[in-house]
Amino acid sequence: MNRIFMLMTLIGVPLSVIGSLMHWSNIILFIIYCLTIVALASFMGRATESLAIVAGPRIGGLLNATFGNAVELIISIFSLKAGLIGIVLASLTGSVLGNLLLVAGLSFFIGGIKFKRQSFNVYDARHNSGLLMFAVIIAFVIPEVFSMHMNETKTLSLSIGISIILIILYLAALFFKLVTHRGVYQHGNEKPVHEEEEPEWSKGKAIAVLFVATIAVAYISEHLVHTFEYVGETLGWSELFIGVIIVAIVGNAAEHASAVVMAFKNKMDIAVEIAIGSTLQVAMFVLPVLVLVSLFFETTMPLLFSWQELIAMVSSVLLMVVISNDGESNWFEGLTLMAAYLIMGIGFYLL
Repeated sequence: MNRIFMLMTLIGVPLSVIGSLMHWSNIILFIIYCLTIVALASFMGRATESLAIVAGPRIGGLLNATFGNAVELIISIFSLKAGLIGIVLASLTGSVLGNLLLVAGLSFFIGGIKFKRQSFNVYDARHNSGLLMFAVIIAFVIPEVFSMHMNETKTLSLSIGISIILIILYLAALFFKLVTHRGVYQHGNEKPVHEEEEPEWSKGKAIAVLFVATIAVAYISEHLVHTFEYVGETLGWSELFIGVIIVAIVGNAAEHASAVVMAFKNKMDIAVEIAIGSTLQVAMFVLPVLVLVSLFFETTMPLLFSWQELIAMVSSVLLMVVISNDGESNWFEGLTLMAAYLIMGIGFYLL
């Protein structure tokens, strides 16, 4: 698989540059850009996995989620610059749904086929459940409800205030888990990951790969954004579907692959940290940052989702909380999460 991604990168990056300069068909360029970003994301995933082995499951999962979300953040910033607010909000909705239902579902399912029962840190799961419910149910629903009785200026002010609170709380949550309460809620069977295996790449090489891959993704993402409108019109895809499904899957490809691999290796602490940790990072950091960044562009982005997006995210959070709060997983729970993702995917496609 690594050879395939290497080949895709060696072919995809030059084709992306040549195609954009020679103005190839937007459909062909859209496919090339998406496949190349997925291939580059695989290298980011391998690099963060190497760093995870050295740093341990919590920091490793955080690194994986951060660099996985870097791709989506880059795509979203260029989309904001182009005024595609709907696609940005839809892609962030898709990221929440994709991480909680698709990534976690695939991880539970693939790992559950190999192991009848897998366990992960139940204290982390419960801690994350509270943050998930706060970020999605409180911070996302409240602006929609209050905005019904506000003008655009007040709605934007409310969005800015909530965004700042979310960023502060997210940083406080990291400080809580990694500093003040590090090791306090240690899982009984949890072992340091670096004792079990050697990293694929050295620390220096992993950081270098992350740096180069991120630059390449930024270049391709800028061109990818300009194909959205044409692709949507040609294939009959709505802006909502492109954001929720296509951009979210492409933007989160690195974490998708890494979480499933970790689950297959029975490293569920890292797999769950990637899936849920990435969701929290999107909801409490990436989205608020984008709201603040939009202030520097011509079109500002208030923290307002459609009711379909809100209900889908709230349903995903509640389902994930119920399934993960016991600190154990199996293949049927994974199948349940994936089934929920498919149902929502069909709904967004038909809108």
